[in-house]
Amino acid sequence: MSDDESDDERKPIVIRNTTDLQRLKLEKLMKNPEKPIIIPEKPKEKGMPTVPDFVRNVMGSSAGAGSGEFHVYRHLRRKEYARQKYMKEKGEREKLEQEYHNKLEENKKKAEEKTAKKRAKRLKKKKQRNKKIKPNNSTHVSESDESDTETEEDELSNKTDRSTSSKFRYVYYNIVMQ
Repeated sequence: MSDDESDDERKPIVIRNTTDLQRLKLEKLMKNPEKPIIIPEKPKEKGMPTVPDFVRNVMGSSAGAGSGEFHVYRHLRRKEYARQKYMKEKGEREKLEQEYHNKLEENKKKAEEKTAKKRAKRLKKKKQRNKKIKPNNSTHVSESDESDTETEEDELSNKTDRSTSSKFRYVYYNIVMQ
């Protein structure tokens, strides 16, 4: 053991900020990398409280109810309010989730419509360019030349399809994440 290491072990470690705390925790973890790390799981959601099927302590409106019955009544009332509150929160959560999914679908449709419109525009421009180029190239075109131009057009369209799919992903990501 060297002198530097022994000096470090003797000095108390002073934590001045959160960075020091984090560094200390990481150093402690890295001292023994074989030791398993326990990562706590997400707490499970509590289930809905059940409604009692049979109430044993039925309270009437008679004047003879004892003073001990008030606490039983208060407990039952508190349980019922908790159950109603849980049902209300669950309904709100489901509503928000449904709205979120509807918005995602709407954004997806908008992105598809936008890309379809741009694709149609690109193809229209491409056809116009091809029409302008063909008459100027030559007046006499043989069948083999036509098949060559068709294969070239197919290759060109495949390349544009690949580039448009990456553009689509970019546009789609931006719209969905808004």
